[in-house]
Amino acid sequence: MKISTKGRYALRLMIDLAEHVGCGYIVLKDIAARQDISKKYLEQIMPILNRTDFLVTNRGYQGGYMLAKSPDKYTVGDILRATEGSLTPVSCLDHEPNTCPRAAECATVNVWRGLYKAITDYLDSITLQDILDKKNDGGNYMI
Repeated sequence: MKISTKGRYALRLMIDLAEHVGCGYIVLKDIAARQDISKKYLEQIMPILNRTDFLVTNRGYQGGYMLAKSPDKYTVGDILRATEGSLTPVSCLDHEPNTCPRAAECATVNVWRGLYKAITDYLDSITLQDILDKKNDGGNYMI
């Protein structure tokens, strides 16, 4: 599995908003400048995040974006699923029950299920608040 630029930038955008909770609405050009990401690219990501109700939007003077919930309510897994779609390592795990005609005799399906569980357990265990806390005290996320 490879996380796309869209997923990585969405996570950076959400972290930036989490860092500025309590500062009111944040304009996209400020996020773009701080994160060194094209404003145009962020404009493509914002509708995806808006559809998931991750953000509160205010248009016009003093408009911008802010998190709809506190940073501890967003997991990395939630953000990546919103932008990337499925996090499954193989397409046969995209649906439950597994519709692959070989699922019953597949020798590798449990390998892929285990990998998927490890990925989702890990990504769903990290919140935006955890990232901010680790950033502030120099920690990392090594298992």
